Amino acid sequence: MKKVAILAADDYEDMELWYPYYRMREAGFEVKVIGTSSSTDKVKSKHGYEVNIDLKADKVDPDEFDVVIIPGGWAPDRLRRCSATLGFVKKLFEQGKIVAAICHGGWVLVSAGILKGKTVTSVSAIKDDMCNAGANWVDEEVVIDGNLITSRTPPDLPAFCREIIKALS
Repeated sequence: MKKVAILAADDYEDMELWYPYYRMREAGFEVKVIGTSSSTDKVKSKHGYEVNIDLKADKVDPDEFDVVIIPGGWAPDRLRRCSATLGFVKKLFEQGKIVAAICHGGWVLVSAGILKGKTVTSVSAIKDDMCNAGANWVDEEVVIDGNLITSRTPPDLPAFCREIIKALS
């Protein structure tokens, strides 16, 4: 069974965590929510919805996962401050496993140092950050470059999840 990690921290974007969470489960994958090393047992979304943290970044083994999904909201700004989170993302990327980010989730990709020469998308607000990290930014609903899958905002979630599932199948 394929194993999916979804990163979470306070102020995550509700739809960008829960839509992939349930789509991945529906597709038959095992899903674990990964918090930062200093995370509490639950984190809250921008609208106050709690999600339970299954594992913390400093206790998770990248070899056990096939994909990491990085939702947006303001959580990516918290996630990228955790070196264990960045190490987890970078290790999966280097192993050729799927790294998927939507909206502000691209900030984690920037801080993990994995964007140089890659074509990506994100919410337009972080376009400059992505470009300054060496990426070629395009305005499309979903962009696939090797093992990197990126999308812009919640309306792109169907295409985003479809491509993640396709890559895992």
